[in-house]
Amino acid sequence: MTRLKDYIRDIPNFPKEGIIFHDITPLLQNAKAFEKAIEDMAVLLNGQEIDSLVGIEARGFIFASALALKLGTGLVIIRKPGKLPHVTINATYNLEYGSDSLEVHRDAIHEGSKVVLIDDLLATGGTGFAAAELVEKLGGQVLGHCFLVELTELKGRDKLLPHEVWSVLKYSA
Repeated sequence: MTRLKDYIRDIPNFPKEGIIFHDITPLLQNAKAFEKAIEDMAVLLNGQEIDSLVGIEARGFIFASALALKLGTGLVIIRKPGKLPHVTINATYNLEYGSDSLEVHRDAIHEGSKVVLIDDLLATGGTGFAAAELVEKLGGQVLGHCFLVELTELKGRDKLLPHEVWSVLKYSA
């Protein structure tokens, strides 16, 4: 049996002192581990009536695209500003030292569309919150957020309320 945590490498003090970075690239390099990750995420979403999965830049694209194929749903991407070629809407969110923004095509999500937001990792929840805001501005219904990894001590799921949060792996301090 493939244990997914065996394929996630911990990098201490990256990107700064005191942070342990959970590197998913070894998991992506192993076809069986990647397949299991997608399967486990699909199991978490079993029973949801999903129109589209929304992949959040950049690693969310990897999981959302594979998962969309598996579940037979549409795929929408949310990117950093200036990366999408058509008319977009924007949401800004706060980071530890400053702010950042995300954009989505204005015609990517339709009124009443049921979506699940997909990303590799849930930390503080700021990115997921901004992505949900974009979906809701376009009239979409956020069914929840699905992550491969959740850093529980940062309580990011609290920021994503009232939406459901699903995560395959949980790490604590």
